[in-house]
Amino acid sequence: MKITRLAARLAVGAMATAVATAAVAVPAQASGTGSRSLAAVLTKDTSGFDRNSRDFDVLTAAVLAVLEAKPNSPVKVLTDGSVALTAFIPTDGAFRELVRDITHARTLPSEQAAFTAVAGLGIDTVENVLLYHVVPGATIDRKAALKADGADLTTALGSTVEVDVRHCWYGRQVRLIDADTNDRNARVVVFDINKGNKQIAHAVDRVLRPIDLP
Repeated sequence: MKITRLAARLAVGAMATAVATAAVAVPAQASGTGSRSLAAVLTKDTSGFDRNSRDFDVLTAAVLAVLEAKPNSPVKVLTDGSVALTAFIPTDGAFRELVRDITHARTLPSEQAAFTAVAGLGIDTVENVLLYHVVPGATIDRKAALKADGADLTTALGSTVEVDVRHCWYGRQVRLIDADTNDRNARVVVFDINKGNKQIAHAVDRVLRPIDLP
């Protein structure tokens, strides 16, 4: 699928889903009181694009690109540590997998190439995808997430993701069911980033998709 066609589908699909979605309850919240923002956590890493697929260089670049183009974007909430929220933040590996999937490539792109492809979707589409990873008004830590099986979380985009807690040989695993019915669901691989603050994050190994892609 061409990037331009995909961008159009994402933009229209995300808008339609947001309009159709009603608010739902969120799980019990953690009592984070600190005011360090997630943006401060992300931008602390100044190494730039590298070969570490477990950090968040592509995500950080995407957030900065949106805020540069649209300073008053709702994504700006990530810079305000006084606002409680939970973000499911895709690793660099997650973005590389997304780009390989949508371009039907055989090999994973570099982080730089992954960001270039994501940026090529257009700022509005990137903004929508980022907002789909943010649950405003709730500080949901690992303990709360593990008790939230079946809960629908309303994202900053307006649409929802479902929490799916699975029992595995090593314990319990949290997955997130997005709007794409035929892709592998994202798994939380690191919990409680920025714990103790009102803004908390959990790293996921796939980018959440706000529409059902072919």
